Amino acid sequence: MNPGDRVRVDRTGTTYEGVLLPSTTTEELVVKLDGGYNVGIDRSDASVDVLERDTYDIESGGDADGRSEITFEEDLPTVALISTGGTIASTVDYRTGAVTAQFDAEDVLRAVPELAGRANYRGRVVANILSENMTPAVWTELAEAVHEEIEAGADGVVVMHGTDTMQYTAAALSFTLETPVPVVLTGSQRSADRPSSDNVMNAVCAVEAATADHSETLVCMHESESDETCTLHRGTRVRKNHTSRRDAFGTVGGEPIGRVEWATGEVSFRQSVAERGADDLRLAPALDTDVELLKFVPGADPARLDLAEGASGLVIEGTGLGHVNTEWIDRIEALIEDGTTVVMTSQCIEGRVCDRVYDTGRDLLDAGVVEAGDTLPETAYVKLMWALENVESVEETMRRPVAGELQERSVPWT
Repeated sequence: MNPGDRVRVDRTGTTYEGVLLPSTTTEELVVKLDGGYNVGIDRSDASVDVLERDTYDIESGGDADGRSEITFEEDLPTVALISTGGTIASTVDYRTGAVTAQFDAEDVLRAVPELAGRANYRGRVVANILSENMTPAVWTELAEAVHEEIEAGADGVVVMHGTDTMQYTAAALSFTLETPVPVVLTGSQRSADRPSSDNVMNAVCAVEAATADHSETLVCMHESESDETCTLHRGTRVRKNHTSRRDAFGTVGGEPIGRVEWATGEVSFRQSVAERGADDLRLAPALDTDVELLKFVPGADPARLDLAEGASGLVIEGTGLGHVNTEWIDRIEALIEDGTTVVMTSQCIEGRVCDRVYDTGRDLLDAGVVEAGDTLPETAYVKLMWALENVESVEETMRRPVAGELQERSVPWT
């Protein structure tokens, strides 16, 4: 009896039937019922019959690098499925009732049988963490893993990731990698034990996007609360806009780049995308982590800027067109003179920085602040980390688009 087998469990006069899932303890069986709920059953007095064996050919445990292979059909494309943890790869700990990151890549595939027949899969675990524990060090490790999988022949890569910080990781992969094949990040807002879970649809749509004809780095998540389509967002223009809705993610400053139909798996794009094979595979994973992101608020003491003392870079979320209190300007100028690159973004959802309209903005420019246009603050934070380590002219790079993060024009979109 193994996870993935279909079982019938009898205990104290009650019968449970469903798919056996991995358990966090040796005392309980965890069964996914046909209605979608998971149930924990005490093993000590339970009778278990295996109704159907799991047919997946899974090499348990993987190799020293955390890889494993799940083989289906030779004529299918190969998708590298990389797990970092998060709700899409989570289960319920029946000792505490809490959702914890437990599944590795194979467990995700077992939990999403709808993935079968769409691709040949190589599973790889880079991290097993909830996304609030994501770090730039893991971004670097993940970029290197994606590079290795593509170099080894993967036709596309799907990264399973927690949703809370997925936009940061998507930006990091967008800057650190140039890729000839699709790289698609996906996650779920609701864990697999809930009937309203979005993990199956998001995972399947992400695989369809990873085998389509493009070479973009995208985020694939529900387009609406219903199970109809997933939207594809450019990795440097996406933002999580809701804490718990299934359609939490949106493209800021324009339309999503495309969508995937759940019923048919059809992938369509609303704008031009880089063709598959258009770029060579390149990796520039180094990141300068000595960068701060600071949000200006009314009445904020200039002493808040002390957190950037001696730092390599600082990204400020200014008001409106990119402003801060005039009392901040001398302190910002001092930071710049000491060698800190200071980049200005806007805390507004739409639009771009333009510090040439008001006196405060002109004073910031005179102090040496770099305008980031309509680059999202979170994306500018990651971009500055990357630019400080990988380009000669950091200021010039922050003013121009590298991975679709900075648009030529900001056009209102409804």
